[in-house]
Amino acid sequence: MSFLHMFYPDEYLDSTYEIDFDLLYKKGYRGVIFDIDNTLVPHGAPADARAEALFSHLESIGFSCCLLSNNQRTRVELFNKNIGVNFIEDAHKPSVKSYQKAMKMMGTDTENTLFVGDQLFTDVFGARRTGIHSILVKPIHPKEEIQIVLKRYLEKIVLHFYLKEQHRKK
Repeated sequence: MSFLHMFYPDEYLDSTYEIDFDLLYKKGYRGVIFDIDNTLVPHGAPADARAEALFSHLESIGFSCCLLSNNQRTRVELFNKNIGVNFIEDAHKPSVKSYQKAMKMMGTDTENTLFVGDQLFTDVFGARRTGIHSILVKPIHPKEEIQIVLKRYLEKIVLHFYLKEQHRKK
């Protein structure tokens, strides 16, 4: 396994909203850890109707959910106001400790938990280090903080090799 493989997601999709959570539940997954900004809504936005409907659906099929964000409490609370799931703010992703804490809050483990996020070096890397299934989604909106914009250039390099490898496997 090369150095870059540490950053490869298990799946790469266009949007959180195209994930087949019903199928994942049938496969035995019971917990979903979500990043918020550019994964569920544009950066800094409150939960919209689409996000609220997603969490309602996840609850109805039996998923436990937890928001895992490097943002401060006020940001996470703004998003979570109408969602009402567990959350961890100031998570220091890719710290394994926060992913483990999220699983403890949901009552799940590495075998039945998955992570959904939009960044390789925080979201996916942390999920891989923790040993949970990771789904990378494309960012919802191009407007991002400068430190994220800089990381996106490096992510493009990693994604190039990831996609090349996925193509070879087909």
